[in-house]
Amino acid sequence: MMESHLVGKVAIVTGGSRGIGLEIAAALLARGAHVVVCGRSVEALSEARDQLSAGASDETHTRGQVECLAADVRNAAQARRLIDHAVERFGGLDIVINNAGVGHFREVAELTDDEWREVIDTNLSGPFHCCRAAIPALRRRGGGWIINISSLAGTHPFPGAAAYCASKSGLNAFSEALMQEVRYDDIRVSCVAPGSVGTGFAGHRKEPSAWKLSSSDVAQAVIDLLGHEPRSLPSRVEIRPSRPRK
Repeated sequence: MMESHLVGKVAIVTGGSRGIGLEIAAALLARGAHVVVCGRSVEALSEARDQLSAGASDETHTRGQVECLAADVRNAAQARRLIDHAVERFGGLDIVINNAGVGHFREVAELTDDEWREVIDTNLSGPFHCCRAAIPALRRRGGGWIINISSLAGTHPFPGAAAYCASKSGLNAFSEALMQEVRYDDIRVSCVAPGSVGTGFAGHRKEPSAWKLSSSDVAQAVIDLLGHEPRSLPSRVEIRPSRPRK
């Protein structure tokens, strides 16, 4: 079934060329939303476009349209260009999914300056740049959604991941503060914080494991959020494997 409230909505998914972002984009398209997907790799975006477009031949109902744009959300100007592109292409903006993320998993004593900056700039500054650029467009639409893909690592730090844990903890705090700033503009802000997801993210623990979450599990949480009545704001959603490895 197609949720009618998403038909014709305009969404941006950062880091949408693979993994969780790709699955979220596919779920939105299948429900009639128009989606602009961004990423840093032109090659990966081309593959994502082919994959997302291919689904149209299998559907009997109207799907949304997909656009792919190379953009680095660490750069404020490129983040603004991403927002402007969505508005110009589809006439407005309703949903922003800040999913782009990287991780360097090593102990602090071994972490380089460049690795630290890449993690913080992508996982924390990236959502800031996108949200700041998107808020005027969302206000013009009379409201919308900002959903930041965080991680349980933001509340459950573990060794060898100090930069990643710090970035997600910061994203949680940023999201909660922003939620309180824009809620009376009818812009709802939420974090989705998954546990272990079997995506091979950053090459970390990429062996297949049946116990892990799948990207589609996280995408379903996002779709469920978007279906809440306007009076309802689940500001943080945690999703974890039901039977984790002992």
